[in-house]
Amino acid sequence: MKKSLRNVVFSSAMVLPIVAGTAVVSAANIGSTNGHFQSTAVNVHANPLKPLEVKSVEFIGMDAPDTDAERSSMYSEVSALVTFNNGTQKTVPLEYHSLARPGEVINGKVVGAAYDANGNIIKNINGNPIVSTAPDANTLISVNGKSGKLYMINHFEAMPSYGFGNMPKALYLNTVEQDKKTGEMKITDIEPIDFSADGGIWTPCAAVLSPWNTHLGSEEYEPDARAHEANPEKSDITQFARNYYQDPTVIGNPYLYGHSTEVKVSSNGQAKAVKHYSMGRLSFENVTVAPDNRTVYFGDDGGYTMSFMYVADEAKDLSAGTLYAAKWNQTSDQNGGSADIEWIKLGHATDGEIKELAQNLTFSDIFETTDDAEYAQANGFTQVKTNSNGAKSSEWLKVKPGMEKAAAFLESRRYGAILGATSEFNKMETVTFNKADNKVYMAMSYIEKGMTKNPTDPQDDIQLPELSAGTIYELSLTDGQKDRDGNGIDSDYVVTKMSGLLTGEDLPAADANGNTANPEKMANPDNIVFSEKYRTLFIAEDSDMHTNNYGWAYNVDTKKLSRIVSAPDGGEVTGLQAIDNLNGQSYLMVGSQNPGNIGYIDFSVLNSAKK
Repeated sequence: MKKSLRNVVFSSAMVLPIVAGTAVVSAANIGSTNGHFQSTAVNVHANPLKPLEVKSVEFIGMDAPDTDAERSSMYSEVSALVTFNNGTQKTVPLEYHSLARPGEVINGKVVGAAYDANGNIIKNINGNPIVSTAPDANTLISVNGKSGKLYMINHFEAMPSYGFGNMPKALYLNTVEQDKKTGEMKITDIEPIDFSADGGIWTPCAAVLSPWNTHLGSEEYEPDARAHEANPEKSDITQFARNYYQDPTVIGNPYLYGHSTEVKVSSNGQAKAVKHYSMGRLSFENVTVAPDNRTVYFGDDGGYTMSFMYVADEAKDLSAGTLYAAKWNQTSDQNGGSADIEWIKLGHATDGEIKELAQNLTFSDIFETTDDAEYAQANGFTQVKTNSNGAKSSEWLKVKPGMEKAAAFLESRRYGAILGATSEFNKMETVTFNKADNKVYMAMSYIEKGMTKNPTDPQDDIQLPELSAGTIYELSLTDGQKDRDGNGIDSDYVVTKMSGLLTGEDLPAADANGNTANPEKMANPDNIVFSEKYRTLFIAEDSDMHTNNYGWAYNVDTKKLSRIVSAPDGGEVTGLQAIDNLNGQSYLMVGSQNPGNIGYIDFSVLNSAKK
């Protein structure tokens, strides 16, 4: 059964069938246009006195929307085929619940509103709160286990400007209540998260729950410090700072933005936010953490970007570590391409020392520049092309003496390119771990631009056929590795190979519904998250090639791809988080950005299971 969520959500979750232990699978209507849901319990036990154990779960996908009503709605028709250890099977529809939407008032507070440095709501010229329609990450956090409280952290990636220029973005801490019988959740309170110690939050994109139960977030599309220094009065970061501090004279500092973030929620529900300056500065899409709780991989979004690895000094502490950048050594151009990966050490640092540099340095303190190619070649400059200046043109750069650490951690992509790391990736999105198979998955939305053959670029490591529908890559991990200079890398989880796992398919011409990529395959993958329990890679699209963006479930064993959600036309699918077991429930968090200028934060309760 399908019902629309168009007027309901900024976050939603789906309940899934648990694949181990006993199971009573909870099923529900998909939703309703007014946001109310009715749940029913379906007993799938052959003998209620002897509960059966679940062997596996297969997602039964839904068709693409084929009516105007469906195309303008966020909905799901997906079911799950549950197979038990005795061979019996049961098909159950999955629940799909909405939580909230931007502009909604919860406990007297406006969801998705912009706040200034003093914690006041920023209002437009009509006196109304400026509210985002671009929710992104959802991170559900259980504090103190079963007896504790639930919280959810949301990112709001963009804000309307209303003529005021670049507005401060927002993270919110939501207090969540869970019905432990049905799995249904509701938000009872919201609070903006304070980033004033670091100048506010800049374009927060995707996020993950860390293995130590904190929220690991991101700041995407770091501002160009070179362009800012050339004209600080007109730069986006100055507009941002003036709105954030409500001070028309302040000049912004680009080096405070473009970092990985972490939020810890205490037992009394207080959120403490930090930025990890030692993890480098780039266009963070998200991060993913290895089982050692030290090795971290990043997604660097944009054109002409770079792949990074960070190895923390201590487990569960990302405040100090060593940063590496990847070199792509291509071995095949088929199926999205394959390569051997080599790592180049950029440097070691602590958050504190890099934050101090960020507060006191400008671009010209770090680099010498020239536009004279002949002079550059004769005087030790390196030509690079990176997203750090929007890849508008190549740059001739030379690091000033003693500024190597500043370059490594404040201009990570530019410095990596100077050292020879590959800066040609295009629309690198999220990354996620498959711990059981020792793999990392990486979404690349568009195989275009720097990833195709470009003999006139200063670097041409990646030479692939254009595939606008994109690819999801599988990265293989190995221990005992050395960096390019022959020094050991202190991690057992070093990527050594990268190859295409799942590709979209460009169509030679638009089909009758306007799709320019095959609608039966994923296109332009953005958020991805792997569920260890379900052996399933969940995929969210941000596509201009499908008439509607979809969410998918891809089983890495059976290779089956199932469409599980459709977003309203114009809206991308965002905010994926897979929760394998929360008080006997499994959830898939999912949302949508900007469908008709309405943001959706939904949760799909993928199923309830009681042991």
